[in-house]
Amino acid sequence: MATFILVPGAWHGAWAFEAVVPLLERAGHTVHALTLTGLWPEDDDATVATANLDTHADDVLRLLDRAHITEATLVGHSYGGMVIAAAADRAGGRVARLVHLDAYVPRDGESCWSSTSEGYREAFVAGAAGTGYAVQPSTGGDPRRRPHPLASLLQGIRLTGAFAQVPRREFVYCSGWEDRTPFADLRTRLRADPEWQVHDLPTVHNAMREDPEAVAALLLGDEQRPGAAWVFHGVAGLVSEHRGPRAGLALGASAPPPTRDLGPHPAALGPTGRRPDAIYHGGRGPERPHLPTAER
Repeated sequence: MATFILVPGAWHGAWAFEAVVPLLERAGHTVHALTLTGLWPEDDDATVATANLDTHADDVLRLLDRAHITEATLVGHSYGGMVIAAAADRAGGRVARLVHLDAYVPRDGESCWSSTSEGYREAFVAGAAGTGYAVQPSTGGDPRRRPHPLASLLQGIRLTGAFAQVPRREFVYCSGWEDRTPFADLRTRLRADPEWQVHDLPTVHNAMREDPEAVAALLLGDEQRPGAAWVFHGVAGLVSEHRGPRAGLALGASAPPPTRDLGPHPAALGPTGRRPDAIYHGGRGPERPHLPTAER
């Protein structure tokens, strides 16, 4: 069985994966969904102001240490791709698989700021205008979203080469917002790299909300040949291979059946019943700048 560590994107907490976690757990896997430093409702201004990419990579590394995890599958959504790349590079071989879920895949020295689109950079500046250190979430979205530490979006990543040695590296491209996605060029680059597997999902950016079953099925899928690219045609459809040795795979067919009753999902347990490494709460923060609706 695998151990999944799920890292959310900017403004979000562990709750962003609340529909995916039980699907993985019912298949018998261990799942840790993280809320990063500076994104907790109780975090004070100093914590938010000083949290950067290194801070967030350390959040993942502390979990590896605390839970004695040696073969982790790190899943990063959006900005979370920066975090899992940095953590994997420093994890000392304890990461077996990386899944960048419509997420940044940085090269040494790059940052979320340098890797994203001009529209997102403008939103970062507008969102941080009030405090100078925290980017407010867009209006009209999930009220659990929190102001995101600006320093984490600006800091360049330091990669030693260990990130490139992770045995399985995968990128998931969400094609349902192609008019706004900052990841089209990244998809092209990684499809040309034989060491990466590229998957397409026909969802908007927050795939784990729109189609959690498809996301879970992708995470539960069999080993694939490096360089293979797959397209998911909805949770009831098939996975069609663009290239590689196999003609197709029934979506989720490789997932083992549930082996036990896991009881209530942590999202429903409340403050007294939650797990310390999987927190599904947030809080209503001030909302001001406009961001692409896919971020909400």
